[in-house]
Amino acid sequence: MIHRRIAPQIQKDLGKKMVTLAGPRQCGKTTLARDLLKVYPGNYMSWDDKVSRLKIQKGDLDWDSTLWVFDELHKYKKWRNFLKGLYDLHHENHKILVTGSAQLEAFSRGGDSLQGRYFSHRLHPLTFSEIQGLPEVPLDEVTQLSLNVPSGSEQLLQNMLKFGGFPEPFLSQSARESQRWRLAYGTRLTREEVSSIEGIKDLDSLELMFEQLNDIAGSTLSINSLREDLEVAFETVRNWLRVLERFYAIFRLSPFGPAKLKAVKKEQKLYFWDWAKCTTEGARFENLIAMHLLRWVHWIEDVEGEKLDLRYFKSREGHEVDFLLLRKNKPWIAIEAKLSESNLAPSLSYFLERVKTPYAFQVFLKNGHERRWNDINGCQVRSIQAARLLAHLP
Repeated sequence: MIHRRIAPQIQKDLGKKMVTLAGPRQCGKTTLARDLLKVYPGNYMSWDDKVSRLKIQKGDLDWDSTLWVFDELHKYKKWRNFLKGLYDLHHENHKILVTGSAQLEAFSRGGDSLQGRYFSHRLHPLTFSEIQGLPEVPLDEVTQLSLNVPSGSEQLLQNMLKFGGFPEPFLSQSARESQRWRLAYGTRLTREEVSSIEGIKDLDSLELMFEQLNDIAGSTLSINSLREDLEVAFETVRNWLRVLERFYAIFRLSPFGPAKLKAVKKEQKLYFWDWAKCTTEGARFENLIAMHLLRWVHWIEDVEGEKLDLRYFKSREGHEVDFLLLRKNKPWIAIEAKLSESNLAPSLSYFLERVKTPYAFQVFLKNGHERRWNDINGCQVRSIQAARLLAHLP
C-alpha cells in the first residue's frame, strides 16, 4: 500500500476547519476519504448516488457521525450555501471533508462565501517520493539535494513513464490494462464529468480535441491550429481548454517574460495530469517533471501557505528553458529536462547569464553522470539524475 503524503495534513486540518480535497478523477480521493473514515466514525455521501443526493437535499444526515464526507458536491447548485449552514451550525461536533474531481472554486454559482471556514488541498497522481516512501524535505533544503538516490530508481522511473501516476494503471504494471484504462479515460471525463456540469453539446469534438492534444504536450499551444483542425470557433476551443483545466485533465504554463530578453509573453505550454498520454518518450519525461513540479507548487501553497509560481522561458530568438520556479516573484530555480546527460544546454546558459537566478538543474533520465558546472552569474548549476530531483519533491 502506498502512503499518500497528504493524508496526515488533511487529518490535522480537519481538527481546525472544514477541508476541501480536489483533484482529477481516479487519482485516489475516494480511497483517501474512506481511510479517514477508519479514523473518524462517519458517513460517505456522493452526489452521484441517488440515495445520498436525496439525503443531502433534505438535510437528512447521520448526526452521530464524527466525519461527514461529501463527494462531487460541486454538482449541487446550492452546495456553497449548504456547506456554509452546515459548518456554522455543526462544526464544533462534526468534521467535514468535501472531495471533487473539479476545481471547486470554479463552480461557486453565487451564494454565500465560505471564506475562513475551510482549508483546501489538491490530490495529485502518485509521485516518485510517495511510491518510494521517502521523507518530506523542507522547502529551503530541496536545493541542497542531500538525499541519496534510492535503489531501483531507474526502473521505477521507467515504470512511471510507461504507466503514468494514476493508481489504477500504475499499480496494474500491465501495458494492456494501462492502455485500456487510458483509452476509456477521455470518454469518461467528457461523457460523465464534463457533461454533468458544463453546457457543452458537441462532446464528440471535445473528446477529439482532448486526444489531439497528445501530440503537443510540452509545446507552445496554438488555439488557432486546434480551431482549424476541429473546424470550430476560436472562443469554443479556448472555452474547452478551460473546461479541461477545471477538471484536472490538462494544465498550462505561462512564460516568464523579462522585456530585456525579448521574451515571449503570451504563448503558453500545455501538459497533462496523466503524462503517459504523451506520444514520445521525451514528451512524457518532460511532462512527468512538469507534473512533479506542479505538485510541489501546490503542496507548498496548500500546506505551507507560501506562493510559488511555475513558468517557462522562451525568447523570440528561440532560446528556451523548460521550467522556472519563481519565489516571491523572482526566479529561484531554472530546470532543463533532457532524456540523457549532455553538455549544458546553450539556452540555459543564455538565460542564466542575463537573469539573476540562485539555482539551476539540468535533469537527465539516463546515460550520464552528475556534475557541478562553473557558476554562471552567481548561479549554482548542476546536472543531476531525474531521480535525485524527484526524491526531494513531495
